[in-house]
Amino acid sequence: MADIYIDGDACPVRDEVYRVADRLGLQVFVVSNGSRPIRPPRDPNVSMIIVGEGADKADDWIAERITSGDLCVTSDIPLARRCLGKGARAVSPAGQHWTENNIGQALAGRDVARHLREMGVNTGGPPPLTKADRSRFLSALDKALQPPRRR
Repeated sequence: MADIYIDGDACPVRDEVYRVADRLGLQVFVVSNGSRPIRPPRDPNVSMIIVGEGADKADDWIAERITSGDLCVTSDIPLARRCLGKGARAVSPAGQHWTENNIGQALAGRDVARHLREMGVNTGGPPPLTKADRSRFLSALDKALQPPRRR
């Protein structure tokens, strides 16, 4: 069975993950540096992990522990890349499946946006999650947790 790792500080779909994991009997690790308090659920299969302050501490904790077959829920593209490198799967809160086929382009787009911000261009932030995004996420989560199909 797969474990689910949530990049927890800014994840808007934690409750959806908890419900699916409970239904499937999966272990969930919600990893946070504590900068945004997270209300822990009263669910024995959910573990709240608080790492030290600092950039990428939560990402490092996840990347060090995730294994092939596990799933990471993150909008952090470099973390998704690290998870894919370990044979794990990654899905964004908006329902984007990160794969070896699309992660390079996503990283490049992220770098362009960062460069534009450094030049003073307002690139805006991510749009608020909509009902359609949540539905897309649940579909992506379901697909990511399906066992690999035999050919």
